[in-house]
Amino acid sequence: MDKLGHLTTTQKPGMPELEQNLAQDLLRGADELAEFLYGDREQRRKVYHLAATSQIPVFKLGSMICARKSVLLKWIKDQEDRRANLSNQTT
Repeated sequence: MDKLGHLTTTQKPGMPELEQNLAQDLLRGADELAEFLYGDREQRRKVYHLAATSQIPVFKLGSMICARKSVLLKWIKDQEDRRANLSNQTT
């Protein structure tokens, strides 16, 4: 919704803005996760492996693995920060 209360082009009628944002943040299935993480849907087996070994923050909706883009981006940043801190400690 814009400042005047009109629907924006990406917002669906009848759906509150918060729910819209949450829906857009959700990645559904290994294909979408692989596309987001690797830029290639064919890498879904890597996603299944990471999910099975609890190395990536995912959850299940029924039998489908899902993740939030925002959570994955924060997780990646935390991994980078952790790596940077380890290299700073060794120098």
